[in-house]
Amino acid sequence: MREGRVEAERTSVSVAEARELVLGAVSPLGRETVPLADAVGRVLAEEIRSEVRIPPADNSAMDGYAVRAEDVAAAPVVLRVGEDLPAGKRSQRKLVPGEAARIMTGAALPEGADAVVMVEDTETEGDRVRIGRAAPSGQHVRRAGEDVRPGTPIAAPGAVLRAPLVGMLAALGRSVLAVRARARVAVLATGDELVEPDRLRDDGRIASSNCYALVAALREIGAEPVYLGIAPDDPAEIEARFRAALACDAVISSGGVSVGDRDWIKQVLVGLGGAMRLWRVAMKPGAPMAFVLVGARPVFGLPGNPVSTHVTFEQFVRPALLRMMGHQKLFRPVERARFSDGYEKPAGRAHFVRVVLERRGSELWASASGEQGSNVLLSLVRADGLAFVPAETTRVAHGEIVPVQLLHSAELRDEPGI
Repeated sequence: MREGRVEAERTSVSVAEARELVLGAVSPLGRETVPLADAVGRVLAEEIRSEVRIPPADNSAMDGYAVRAEDVAAAPVVLRVGEDLPAGKRSQRKLVPGEAARIMTGAALPEGADAVVMVEDTETEGDRVRIGRAAPSGQHVRRAGEDVRPGTPIAAPGAVLRAPLVGMLAALGRSVLAVRARARVAVLATGDELVEPDRLRDDGRIASSNCYALVAALREIGAEPVYLGIAPDDPAEIEARFRAALACDAVISSGGVSVGDRDWIKQVLVGLGGAMRLWRVAMKPGAPMAFVLVGARPVFGLPGNPVSTHVTFEQFVRPALLRMMGHQKLFRPVERARFSDGYEKPAGRAHFVRVVLERRGSELWASASGEQGSNVLLSLVRADGLAFVPAETTRVAHGEIVPVQLLHSAELRDEPGI
């Protein structure tokens, strides 16, 4: 490790500049092949076109009787029942004039049949059936290839494998898929004041809650967290943890990125050959944030206060990891809401205000979810979103419209919106 400390830069970049810098430094990971059953939530890395017809043959959309339309044009009529056709059974004979076949939903129509009469419009008379209504050709018939035909485009690389697409691929007979690799992300904390939750005692130390929140956030986006525990405030131990962490695709640490005498993260990473790309953002909470590239591997040094950790993860780390895993839409949705509370701040830093949302008639209103200190986690737990107050704004009046980044929506957008 190099001797001496990394000098703190005196300028901060904006939220937008920091986001652009981070996203410009990462790129999608490689591809891997996975079973279809394990593909949900992954990003497709191949083009899919149908090689079959769905449905493969004309089939019945109803339980009833397959008939020739010309035989029932003068209904009511009585026809002989030639066979039963449950779903999954294909007839081996042709339907002849004056004949019907009892058929279940999804069963292939026998050759010669061109319509289905639903069972409610029939009466059984021994081995015959009375058809009460005429059935035009095509009635209650699902045509072969009605859903897809050979060559139909199904999905392009970059598509997220949600349940309907997984179902379609199963219907096409696909059992394995090429997808973008999941990001393996090392997570560690630093600080002598931290202990694991099950070792919390009344001795002045606090639980390392940030890592558990980060692990949960990583799992929510489909990344694979690798938890490396708590490193004490010892540069040699911190360096050892980071050497292990760099075996992963990305690294997130919590704490140790401010300008205190025991904040070693930046110095250790530079000593490991890292290129410091960013360390301070003009935002609150979450101003001190280190972004380092060790080779092509992104390392995020997040601040130690719990709300700061979460907000910086949301704004920078989450979109970067989504991009690494092949996602094309990276950002939380943003809604516009009227601010219920007056809010004042100095110019110079953008603020992310934790808010709860309420629908009042046709309008959405936002109000503070609690105290806004960067250590106050409960107000984040209660929040529906983060209201964004730009750096140059010093006052938000009651009823003024603000953009609110939604924290609990699974929807993703192409643009950040803030």
